[in-house]
Amino acid sequence: MQLPRDVLIGHGVLEEVGYVCRDLKLKGNALIVTGNTTRDIVGKRVCSILECAGISAETVLTCKATIEEVEKVMEKAHEVEASFLLGVGSGRSIDLAKLASTRLELPFISVPTAASHDGIASSRASIVDNGRSTSAQAQSPIAVIADTEVISAAPFRLLAAGCGDIISNYTAVLDWELASRLRNEYFGEYAAAISRMAARVIIDYADSIKPEHETSARLVVKALVSNGVAMSIAGSSRPASGSEHMFSHALDRIAPKPALHGEQCGVGTIMMMYLHGGNWQEIRDALKKIGAPVTAEELGIEDKYIIEALLHAHGIRPERYTILGSGLTPSAAEKVARITKVIS
Repeated sequence: MQLPRDVLIGHGVLEEVGYVCRDLKLKGNALIVTGNTTRDIVGKRVCSILECAGISAETVLTCKATIEEVEKVMEKAHEVEASFLLGVGSGRSIDLAKLASTRLELPFISVPTAASHDGIASSRASIVDNGRSTSAQAQSPIAVIADTEVISAAPFRLLAAGCGDIISNYTAVLDWELASRLRNEYFGEYAAAISRMAARVIIDYADSIKPEHETSARLVVKALVSNGVAMSIAGSSRPASGSEHMFSHALDRIAPKPALHGEQCGVGTIMMMYLHGGNWQEIRDALKKIGAPVTAEELGIEDKYIIEALLHAHGIRPERYTILGSGLTPSAAEKVARITKVIS
């Protein structure tokens, strides 16, 4: 069970990055993994703060979450003799730092600049390998430093997507329970309870999640960190990834221009909750209140790709049993999408 040792969430906590490094006894050279835009917004500040704390810091810029970029980060880490890494960004930079640090057997710190998905504190990394998006096992961050001032200033669409990723816990846990009953798969009640609680909080407070509100950013980040903890306790992504995630990954492969991961998971959750016989209207209503997409049109994806993704989703992770079973028929896929108003 790997859990972050230090978690800082709040206004201005970015300034504490040097203190966190000292608290964790991290010494030597730091490598900051970030992107072009994020470097100017936060990356340079992190570098300056580390150097003021007496820690030498170098930066590597990344552009895509691919295996090739992981290798690029690893080469840079060897070049600068890094003793720990920091992922500074939304999803991509954190995932790259996470996977590179795992392979290098070095600790890494997660410094999210947006709350778009639960990778900020989890032991999974979303990476494109051979042209296909995969979820790779990695280590959890040794610390999470989430500055709500920075996160609330990011585009609200990213925060809304993070809410979709959290709400998807509901169907992920239902799928996990189903696999336990039908396939005798291990089911962890404690991890499942944490996962359900995070989703419940977002649904209960959907009305109050607003743009540029630090209280909204704090609420969502705490739920995303809870997701990471639940996955670490379970020893897998089961508490936060089920049929709705398989639908999203299928869309990534099929749609010419996919939407954000959390947005697709949110829409997938509406449909998978219908298949489970649950309250899919509650899921849809909560996402609408937050301002997250609930239809194919709002995702910017044609109806036909929604149907195609539903038909192929069960094959994304065939070893993971979900409500999709061995697959939907074309008529069943169209029915669920129409009844839940995902397509018109």
